[in-house]
Amino acid sequence: MANLLPYLNENLIEAGCDEAGRGCLAGPVVAAAVILPKGFTNHILNDSKQLTEKQREELRPIIEEQAIAWAVAFVDNNEIDKINILRASITAMHRAVDQLETKPQHLLIDGNRFYPYPNIKHTCVIKGDGKYLSIAAASVLAKTHRDEFMLELHKQYPQYYWDKNKGYPTKKHREGIVKTGTTPYHRITFKLLDEQLKLDLK
Repeated sequence: MANLLPYLNENLIEAGCDEAGRGCLAGPVVAAAVILPKGFTNHILNDSKQLTEKQREELRPIIEEQAIAWAVAFVDNNEIDKINILRASITAMHRAVDQLETKPQHLLIDGNRFYPYPNIKHTCVIKGDGKYLSIAAASVLAKTHRDEFMLELHKQYPQYYWDKNKGYPTKKHREGIVKTGTTPYHRITFKLLDEQLKLDLK
């Protein structure tokens, strides 16, 4: 069992925030904000990258049912191309917080960069998804909601193998770009091709 902390500020309503999909070549960046009840425990919950797909899918309904409040927000590839991936990730977190039915008094943010949210203090925690339950819960929701979206896109664009890579820069994904070009879901400002792969496929 991961030994995650229940909160940073015991006396405040605290929301954990995390995102998924920053390093992808295609699709949205997705953020989640989660407020867990004070006594929440789960022996599997951890940073979503440490969990199997099956564990994440098992955790998602538990988190969504037991959380005091949760929300997920998407920033699409076109907006990412306009404002850059860091700003898009933080924008997605802000939009997730906007949607929370219970207003938090403090935000726990995974990572080291954040733009202040109006009238709510925040604390950035490097590798926070492996330290705090609420951030870990947000990481699971962001990842599972994004994966679900990419699986739907895969049905339209099977040549990129998004069912396997979820838009990350794998060899199969890049081979699909070389062979059939980009889709309306690709992030055009990203380095879509590895130069070596282009040479290998000629």
